[in-house]
Order: sequence, then C-alpha cells, then structure tokens
Amino acid sequence: MDIDTIRQLIEQGLPGARVAVRGDDGVHFEALVVSEAFDGKLPLARHRLVYATLGERMGGEIHALALRTLTPAEYAARGAEG
Repeated sequence: MDIDTIRQLIEQGLPGARVAVRGDDGVHFEALVVSEAFDGKLPLARHRLVYATLGERMGGEIHALALRTLTPAEYAARGAEG
C-alpha cells in the first residue's frame, strides 16, 4: 500500500476532504484529514468515518494509521500544517 492510494481512497470516501498522508515503510501511516463531514462529531466517530473509506485494508495492507481529523474551521484556527 502506498500513500497516494490511501489519500485517494479517503478523498473518494469523504468528498471534499483535504488529505495528507505520510508513511515510509508501506504498512504504518499517518494522515491529516480535514473534512466538513467531521462537524459536530467526536474524535472516535471521525476516525470511524475515515476507517470506513479504507474498508478491509485496515488491519491488513494498512497495519496502523494514526489519524488527525479536523473540520475546516478547526484546521484554520490551529494553523495546522499540510
């Protein structure tokens, strides 16, 4: 699995999301996902939305995915990086 594929899967599953993925070993990844779909949701619900975009790849091709999930307003307020 590569970072571009993960980014594309998340973007397809969460239309309009801004996604940045990092990972050097092909099984452990970090992702920043900024989406309006997260508005009003707790962190666990946000993570479940992202995991749903990846389906069975989680725990298989993707051994670990550390997530940072923000709404666009949270992203702007924190001045978060890409």
